[in-house]
Amino acid sequence: MYLEHFGFEQLPFTLTPKTELFLGLGPHYEAIQTVNTALELGEGLIKVTGEVGTGKTMVCRMMVRHFPPHVQLVYLPNPALNGDELRVAIAAELGIVDQPISSLVEQIQRRLIALAKEGKQVVVFVDEAQALPDDALEALRLFGNIETEDNKLLHIVLIGQPELDERLQQHHLRQLRQRITFSASLRPLNLDEAVAYIDNRLEKAGGQATLFSLTQKKSIWLASQGIPRLINQICHKAMVIAYSKGSQQITNTYLFDAVHDTYDSRKPKFKTPMLWGWN
Repeated sequence: MYLEHFGFEQLPFTLTPKTELFLGLGPHYEAIQTVNTALELGEGLIKVTGEVGTGKTMVCRMMVRHFPPHVQLVYLPNPALNGDELRVAIAAELGIVDQPISSLVEQIQRRLIALAKEGKQVVVFVDEAQALPDDALEALRLFGNIETEDNKLLHIVLIGQPELDERLQQHHLRQLRQRITFSASLRPLNLDEAVAYIDNRLEKAGGQATLFSLTQKKSIWLASQGIPRLINQICHKAMVIAYSKGSQQITNTYLFDAVHDTYDSRKPKFKTPMLWGWN
């Protein structure tokens, strides 16, 4: 690959979220702060939404990485769980196994009370929450009701695409919707943030921020519409093309080809950069 060719120590634009390449830009910082504030206040149900590729998984990993020791995490990455399967998954994460479904909620409540007495705060992260069936969402709502006289015993963070907001507008989910006390939305990066994002990744991977010119970075932002995943794909493909040509420089032609090879990117109208224009 192009690591040695460009002098990198690691791939700067891999699609696998790497916390060591994280940069606390506005939208990600706002989401992390919203969740942390809600948890500090003891709120039971929190929602984080963002378009595909805006960095929800990275935000999730950064929050988990910096949780204080008293937080016990329950992570549910599988959105295909029905209500009973979700209860079993939460029970298993809390060390409750081989128990009948009918007694799981009671046993989970006992376990949560025991953990609270130990000073633990149990936080459930539900990834891809927009895909959960209605009975699983109802199970989460009921779990949100588990509390002492003073505190919630289970704190739930729903992480999903904008379709989650659409689902929550449905009349039969109004009880769940009304229990969401804090919400955050991951917006696309603006131009300054996108340039900082590209520079940060290049430098932390051991390379030079000047590998792409400022004009090229602006073009990458326009093509990606500020979506970090698309930025990664375009930059990665441009470097692969340059490497295959034996070039140490990312030319506009290579960048043009990378954009056209990237699904969901905005495509330039013309091949000459000064007249590119955008569809």
